[in-house]
Amino acid sequence: MKLIRLLPTILLAAALAGCGTTAVPRPARPVAAPPPVTPRIVQHNSLVGQRAGAALSQFGKPRLDVAEGAGRKLQFAGTACILDIYYYAPKQGAEPVATHVDARTPEGRDANVDSCVNALRR
Repeated sequence: MKLIRLLPTILLAAALAGCGTTAVPRPARPVAAPPPVTPRIVQHNSLVGQRAGAALSQFGKPRLDVAEGAGRKLQFAGTACILDIYYYAPKQGAEPVATHVDARTPEGRDANVDSCVNALRR
């Protein structure tokens, strides 16, 4: 009968025994970066496939030069249009090339890429 009266005390002592131990942190597993995605080129214009230097020599200093993850965006602007050129490396370790080009009017309407290229050439 004494054992039955001591049972709650024994259970409480067993439960509290685990509270006094020091937890050993597990080392964090290194998370591997996902492999770079090779962009698929679906446009065909005079800038796609060219390196950034080609656009810089044609248009001069860009209005914007922005790193976006693994890519780069150059933006050139004039009174006729705004041109955004997106650069990605075709494979890891390769120099980035233009994979997509957007052209729009200063009001935001779509513009023809080749017409915009001709308007922005210096």
